[in-house]
Amino acid sequence: MVVARSLVGKSAFLALFLLFALTVSSFADVQFTRDTMRLVTADKAVHELTVELAVDPAQREQGLMFRTSMAPDHGMLFDFGETRRVMMWMKNTHLPLDMLFIDNRGIVRTIHEDAVPFSEAIIDSGEPVAFVLELNAGTVRRLNVSPGDRLEGSRIRASQP
Repeated sequence: MVVARSLVGKSAFLALFLLFALTVSSFADVQFTRDTMRLVTADKAVHELTVELAVDPAQREQGLMFRTSMAPDHGMLFDFGETRRVMMWMKNTHLPLDMLFIDNRGIVRTIHEDAVPFSEAIIDSGEPVAFVLELNAGTVRRLNVSPGDRLEGSRIRASQP
């Protein structure tokens, strides 16, 4: 009886380990394209950013999960391909992040600063947006970013209605 319980415990542990390993390895296979974008603040300062693009469902699902570092002035742009209310979370995300919720014209609509690593609390855009830009926590404060500022780049056309 003791041997059977021991084997069941070991089997359960092995199953959980394999599930975790498969989940992590499937995320490792997701590739991201990089692009350069410009964040223009109200004081007319232009900040060049290197962003990874999360444009398909697998990329958006993975996002910055499991990353342990990100260079300054780097980030990830989530392109939802439509304008809608967006809900984000920090599950399996090691890095504290600032999130900019951006409309289809590139205008920053709302901002969430210092998202807590590993939190499963929902971070709501509060209104329909087309993009979310995730940056290292503290970047919004450092660059003096506020609602009404503008993100420019090849994925965002300022002439869109």
